[in-house]
Amino acid sequence: MTGPPSRADNRAPYARIAGRYRDLISSGELSPGDLLPSIKTLATEWGVSTATADRAMRLLREEKLVQGIPGVGTEVLARPIALSSGAERHDRSSKTQSSWGVGEKSSGHTAGIVEAPEDVAHVLGISPGDDVIRRSRVYRDGHGIVSHSTSWIPAEFAQVVPELARSERLKGGLSLDLIARATGRHVVQRVDEETARIATDRDLELLELEAGTVAAILVLTARFLDADGELLEYGVDLGAPGRTRRTTSEVSR
Repeated sequence: MTGPPSRADNRAPYARIAGRYRDLISSGELSPGDLLPSIKTLATEWGVSTATADRAMRLLREEKLVQGIPGVGTEVLARPIALSSGAERHDRSSKTQSSWGVGEKSSGHTAGIVEAPEDVAHVLGISPGDDVIRRSRVYRDGHGIVSHSTSWIPAEFAQVVPELARSERLKGGLSLDLIARATGRHVVQRVDEETARIATDRDLELLELEAGTVAAILVLTARFLDADGELLEYGVDLGAPGRTRRTTSEVSR
């Protein structure tokens, strides 16, 4: 498990060391609470200076993968589940019939027909104060709240899918799944946006944080459109502070 990997690696020595332990942590070979080798041991195993080994560990600390404990060593940290967007939850539901990530659960499901706030009305193309379906829930894992998620849905769908306006967890899929089955209108395009901001008083309340807390959060929005470009749903996710937003892409050469 220790020592340089056998494959050719042209990265700087500190980056190779950090990359090796990053891979071990990501794969689960190193678990939360495990201790990494000492700086002196790393320097010997990798044939580098102690300054280089220390730089590698510093990089992992900056990435919140490990923490240094005085008199003990460098400990692997438990890593919160990455923050998912509404679009990713929709993709997950189509494959697994659940929007939950690994280790997640949802609670606090509330719904109803309310007056559209100005920003939501603008997205839906209606007038502020017009009726709109609002569905909200909180996603949690072993570390606490992952995100507070709200779906804004045109009020017309309450007539064909009345459960959308009921304060209970939907059965048979997400709201978009139920709308598709009832109306034949499927999502063919989605528009995702990510914005960072300092949490407002309302954000703090929804994320169950103490009033007056100064915290940066990610706000993920997703607009789901049908074949005619008509909006089926507008999703807004407030990510809890400290959550990681991660995407993976295949890179071709």
